[in-house]
Parts: sequence; C-alpha cells; structure tokens
Amino acid sequence: MGSFTNKLNWLRAGVLGADDGIVSTAGIVIGVAAASASKAPIFTAGIAGLAAGALSMAVGEYVSVSTQRDTERALLDKERTELAEQPQTELEELARLYESKGISPETAQTVAKELTAHDAFAAHVDIELGIDPEDLTSPWQAAVSSASAFTLGALLPLLAILLPPPAARIPVTVAAVLIALAITGWISARLGGANPGPAALRITIGGALAMAVTFAIGHFVGAAIA
Repeated sequence: MGSFTNKLNWLRAGVLGADDGIVSTAGIVIGVAAASASKAPIFTAGIAGLAAGALSMAVGEYVSVSTQRDTERALLDKERTELAEQPQTELEELARLYESKGISPETAQTVAKELTAHDAFAAHVDIELGIDPEDLTSPWQAAVSSASAFTLGALLPLLAILLPPPAARIPVTVAAVLIALAITGWISARLGGANPGPAALRITIGGALAMAVTFAIGHFVGAAIA
C-alpha cells in the first residue's frame, strides 16, 4: 500500500512539474513574442527559461528530498538506539500505539509481543514513524524526475510558438497551453481523488492570467523600447 501511495504521489508531482513548465515557459515566450516578431529571441528566451526552470526544479527537489531523507534516517537511527537500550519501554509503547487504534489492551499486548519477537524494528517504524526503511526516497531520482517533467511541459509552448507563422504564434500557443493545462489539471485531480472540473478550471484560469500579464508586459515594454 505504501509503495502504491508513493508512486501515486510521484505521478502527481510529475503532473504538477509539467504544469510549471507549461505555464512558466508559455509566459516567457508569449512575452517575448509580444515584443518581437523575430524567431531568434523567442527561441533563445524559451530555451533559457526551460533550462533555468528545469535546473531550479532539480536543485529544489534534490535539497528538499535530501533533507527529508536525512530526517528519516535520523529517526530510524534513534529508533534502533531506543530498541537496543530500552526494549521493555519500547514494547509497552508499541502496545499503547495499538490500543490507540481501538484494539483491546490484552490483544494489543499480544500483538506487540508477537511483532517484537518477529521484527521489533520493522514493527515500530511502521506504526510509529510510518517509514519503510527499504523504500526511502532518492534525492537524485526526485531531481531527475522533476527536471524531466518540467522539460516535457516546457516543450509544448516552445514548439507551439516556434512552428506556426508569425501572425498565428500567440493564438496557437495560448490555445495549446490552455488545453494542456485543462488536461493536466483534470489528471492531477483524478489522481488525488478530487473533483476534476474545478481543478482543471482553476489551473486553466491561472495559466490564462499568467499569459495575459506577460503578453501585456512584452507588448508595452517592446513598444517603449522601439
């Protein structure tokens, strides 16, 4: 069950990372396209934004997951020490934890003794910490996954604005981005068991506002510089 939940969380994180890539890169390329019809600055800004965003996501995830992993390892080491130094106290604590879940004191004592005899460490980290010592999250895996998801999302607006003729670049990009955001918002909500309609609507409106703001900035800044 824990492994399935972890995979589901990773999938949701991937969808959200792709959303970040879509929105941030769309904002950059639309802002530049509003200021210049030349493809070169749009491409340069888009690639730079993609690279910066992907690296930022990777570093952020690596640091965050490394901190989480260090904390989990410290808790596991502490639990090993307590089991070695205070086995009886830990046995009583395990029984109380099962009692708190609605098990009778007699049954809780029996369960605690049997689990302790089988694998005391596994029993404690499962119910007390909720950690699987064999399935700690990898910081490198988190970094690569986040960067990959961001990159895949960022490629959509980048291609959407570079492939059409100049007059159609912004409308095509806006349409492609809004459709993609609606789809990813729907998927994210479904994975989380929420109503997909409001979630898709929220993220689509947010993306539309971001593109509107960057278009306005690019338009007015471009006009002022020209």
